[in-house]
Amino acid sequence: MEAVAVLKQAFVKTFGHADGLTVVRAPGRVNLIGEHTDYNGGFVFPMAIEFDMVLAARKRTDQVVKIHSIDYGSTVEFTLDCPITYDTKELWSNYLRGVLWAMQGAGAHLGGMEIAFLGTIPQGSGLSSSAALEVATAVAVRHLTDFNISQPDLALLCQKAENEFVGMKCGIMDQFISMLGEEGHALLVDCRTLDYEPIPIDLGGYQILICHSGVKHSLVDSAYNQRRQECETGVRILAAHFPAVQALRDANLEMLAACAAALPPVIYKRCHHVITENERVLKSTKALKAGDLVGFGQFLNQSHDSLRDDYEVSCSEVDLLVDLARKVNGVLGARITGGGFGGCTVNLIKGEAVEEFLAQVIPAYQKETGIKAQVYTSKAASGAEIL
Repeated sequence: MEAVAVLKQAFVKTFGHADGLTVVRAPGRVNLIGEHTDYNGGFVFPMAIEFDMVLAARKRTDQVVKIHSIDYGSTVEFTLDCPITYDTKELWSNYLRGVLWAMQGAGAHLGGMEIAFLGTIPQGSGLSSSAALEVATAVAVRHLTDFNISQPDLALLCQKAENEFVGMKCGIMDQFISMLGEEGHALLVDCRTLDYEPIPIDLGGYQILICHSGVKHSLVDSAYNQRRQECETGVRILAAHFPAVQALRDANLEMLAACAAALPPVIYKRCHHVITENERVLKSTKALKAGDLVGFGQFLNQSHDSLRDDYEVSCSEVDLLVDLARKVNGVLGARITGGGFGGCTVNLIKGEAVEEFLAQVIPAYQKETGIKAQVYTSKAASGAEIL
């Protein structure tokens, strides 16, 4: 694994030698369907991808933590003798600091350590490099400290780090799939109970193609947290009429229609997306199990249209990529994936149509936007592991 060799080389250069290392990989993810449902207690259907974060860590004999980012060519240092605080200069370090903070708060006995990491996940792509970094950190630190905690609970601590330390109010999906992904499968996850079902990604002559728009998003600074607040407003209004509604997961279209007069138009649209998206996740996974790839692709298309029109988290560049993809013979479905406001599309495409996709979509997109989109294919990968 080339990334591991580069990682060890950089570790030696930064910290002197490579004795006693724990090396971990944690994958990014592509969400096949189920967007903005996770923080609404709903259903998601992500798969881990063959792009990842690789991280090396080892203990020190003191309380000093040193972290080196190979991608940024930068090192930070702090001591555990003081509370772990947010770094306003080296923002990348807060994903690791947050995990240490959350694990310490959960009872892990931390000591000093040296950490280096690098990523093969394109940054700003919406393929969840931040969650992969959090999960890689957590798995390494759990190993170094012999902290007794389950994988789902460790994923929850990673989510807590991003919610409360970094300040990004994400749901559990990204950390969960990075931690618990299974090779050859996507996971149907109930984000309320954390029950999950691995579903084989048996696509016959079709494959998952990921297309990076080249538009980078910064979710913490975007309207992501605003969308979450809008959903909470919708829940409050719906619950006043239907007390059983504790999250949008509990609502249906009949309830939404009954409350239409009480819901501001924007709030109505946000709720409409989440309610219908939850239904699409369940219907699409049934279609996939039945081998109905055409039906699965139609649900992908419906998901994008809802994210564009009701949830308003797409952008003109991503919409263009989706429109161009849908014109390619052999593409069964195309949609934005991830938090939105840029990032990637996910496409269900016939294997022999990939060449046509590259010949038609990429030049037309570049002509219109001036951006050369990047294309990746990936099989469903396994979750985090110690190498």
